[in-house]
Amino acid sequence: MVPGEKQSLLEDGNATVVTQLLIPSSGHTLPKPDGCGHIAAEKCGACGPGFASPLDAMKGPREQIVYVPCIYRNTGRKKPDFLATVDVNPQSPHYCQVIHRLPMPNVGDELHHSGWNTCSSCFGDATKKRNRLILPSFISSRIYVVDVGTDPRAPKLFKVVNPEDVFWKCSLGYPHTSHCLGSGEIMISTLGDPAGSGKGGFILLDGETFEIKGNWEKGDKIPSMGYDFWYQPRHNVLISTEWGIPKCLGYGFDPTDLKKGRYGRHLNVWDWTTRTYVQAIDVGEDAAPLEIRFLHNPDAAEGYVGCTISSAIHRFYKTKQGDWAAEKVIQVPSKKVEGWLLPDMPGFITDILISLDDRFLYFSNWLHGDIRQYDISNTRKPRLVGQVFLGGSITKGGPVTVCRDEELQSQPDPFVIQGKRVQGGPQMIQLSLDGQRLYVTTSLYSAWDRQFYPDLIEDGSVMLQLDVDTEHGGLMVNRSFLVDFGKEPDGPCLAHEIRYPGGDCTSDIWV
Repeated sequence: MVPGEKQSLLEDGNATVVTQLLIPSSGHTLPKPDGCGHIAAEKCGACGPGFASPLDAMKGPREQIVYVPCIYRNTGRKKPDFLATVDVNPQSPHYCQVIHRLPMPNVGDELHHSGWNTCSSCFGDATKKRNRLILPSFISSRIYVVDVGTDPRAPKLFKVVNPEDVFWKCSLGYPHTSHCLGSGEIMISTLGDPAGSGKGGFILLDGETFEIKGNWEKGDKIPSMGYDFWYQPRHNVLISTEWGIPKCLGYGFDPTDLKKGRYGRHLNVWDWTTRTYVQAIDVGEDAAPLEIRFLHNPDAAEGYVGCTISSAIHRFYKTKQGDWAAEKVIQVPSKKVEGWLLPDMPGFITDILISLDDRFLYFSNWLHGDIRQYDISNTRKPRLVGQVFLGGSITKGGPVTVCRDEELQSQPDPFVIQGKRVQGGPQMIQLSLDGQRLYVTTSLYSAWDRQFYPDLIEDGSVMLQLDVDTEHGGLMVNRSFLVDFGKEPDGPCLAHEIRYPGGDCTSDIWV
């Protein structure tokens, strides 16, 4: 095959999958227009934010700082959540230190995920600048807009969108994922309505004023739950996921909620052009599909979703008929245990990502305590090539005894780094642009942190870094890297998602 030559990516369940999706290294020979209407990146002069292609992004500069939302809700400390700026430059005297803290003006928000005002989806528009970080608050339903352009090392609050505006203008609440669109607008998914019932809609913000424009979705048909989403205009599609009903999630995980329709089971397919809900793909009762990722190549009509409670990875794809389907390609076996909430402990896949060259899939098992790396050169048959344990609920000497395990011969040792025993399990992950470093934090959601890992509340979470073998696969802990959020001036806090100022493989979408 000639580099850059297109292949058909439509298939049915029995067809052979394209094993490697190729994009010219410059990204400039793709003839399709970007999201801002520019035909070719090399003709845009001084180009806009991000990179022309995923492979161009892999050649981008090494990360120097990262932004991490830090949460005090449910810790017993009546302090506002804050945005931490962390120095990750190994040549810096402040390496592995929080160099700036931006506290929010309210207490109890539960900062969670973040996104950008603009990104690579508008690379061809030289008028766009990536200078605002969007911080939806999962519990309060506020949306904070943070100025990271004036001084990237010391962000400051730019605007607050009040929850009343979200409630009245959109009839939505519990905002989660924020993505920038090629139109210059910002889109935020939600889990529910203002009363805490499930409702998988979307908030649309103006990209300049950050005022709420209304709902993105059209029509009366809306999924009963929401969570994450990814879009790909080349295939006229947006796919969203489902965690659960917000008012059932708020106080922790209750096993009696299972088999009652309170946790999600669908991938929800939307027509990108008409903004209408057109299809539901069932991935199993109480599967709770969370993070969803298309392959980065914008021609690719496939990707993966991680299901938390069922601990499975499903590959979704476009069929020859033009609709969408999913197949389970990875199953993490539950472990028979004693001393835990249930007799079977799932891995609890809580975050996934794909390297920018679409070669490796990574995910975290928050309860079992491991990070896994899979080679996805054959997208239908992922191959495990790297694994490392970083804590979790099944470590030796803890309250849980593993009675039967299909994978391990013995329970893993507690994870200790620089003299600190890490509480909790690996949760949010972020990969460097070149694919050589994987960053990890250990907090999922404060109510569930408190339930499953009470010592995490007392000791605070950490950020770790793994070195990645990008040639053969493999993961190794960088023992010189530790950010200890247990040492914060206002007391131990819970660190969540990781963002690079210039964009990363979970924030940017190429169109």
